[in-house]
Amino acid sequence: MADPMVILCPGQGAQAVGMGKAWFEASPEASAVFERADGVLGDRLGKPLSTLCFEGPPEELNRTDVAQPALYVAGVASFAGICAAWGVSPNEAPLVAAAGLSLGEYTALHLAGAIGFEDGLELVALRGRAMQDAAEAAPSGMVALIGADEPQARAVCDAARADDVLVPANFNAPGQVVISGSKPACERAVGEAETLGLRATALAVAGAFHSPLMAPAAVRLGEALGATEIRDPRCPVLSNVTGEPHETERIRDRLVQQLTAPVRWASCCGWIGANMEGEPHELAPGKTLAGLMRRIDRAMKVTTHDTP
Repeated sequence: MADPMVILCPGQGAQAVGMGKAWFEASPEASAVFERADGVLGDRLGKPLSTLCFEGPPEELNRTDVAQPALYVAGVASFAGICAAWGVSPNEAPLVAAAGLSLGEYTALHLAGAIGFEDGLELVALRGRAMQDAAEAAPSGMVALIGADEPQARAVCDAARADDVLVPANFNAPGQVVISGSKPACERAVGEAETLGLRATALAVAGAFHSPLMAPAAVRLGEALGATEIRDPRCPVLSNVTGEPHETERIRDRLVQQLTAPVRWASCCGWIGANMEGEPHELAPGKTLAGLMRRIDRAMKVTTHDTP
């Protein structure tokens, strides 16, 4: 039997061609998750989801409307494979807490029993489509500020915003903050950051996620969440908006807020470190969250499960 575990679920940016393929080939339980997802989504993405995950091409997999369901399914599949290897069902795994970065919050909520698999898949498919549409409606982007704390990030935004939108979007780890907004404001922010002695890098994303420019997507997501059954999670699931565990009756509101509010990932990990005794496990794909954890709390050693 496995020891008490905290699961960490990656968000957009962790996707890569080949994601989940090793789990699909090694684990009947993992392959069943991909097959189930292919059945639910059909040809809505242009190709079966499993084909996009395993074969790409990258320019299709990286689209927001494809990457989000792909990440959700790869995470759930890897968890099914891990549990089978340990001889427990996913519902019986000794979860003490779950957290996911942005999109990964849906994976965490599903694995904690709050949202059914198909409901979660439909939500992330709609979320990805709505965010892609919102991004295409307004030229926008995101900029990573290396070495910044929250006050510095807000100072860069205030200096570069002018009449545009520019806000802090991700507090990922100490010294790693992402800001988000209109294209011209993002371009000005790079120069403003350098005057403060910070390194600034424009990110290859479709648009200004976790900013007010995602408000149209939030409306669409809110309508879908209103029709989705939400149950009590069987362990604490961290909210990106608050950095603290969800209250069941607020889950819908928090998931809508999450599209326009900053992601407080460092706070989520800090809460886990202060309150939970359990080994952190990062689900597929990639090892992004293990890298962030080294900057947040070196004492928390994350086991990654990109492959079996």
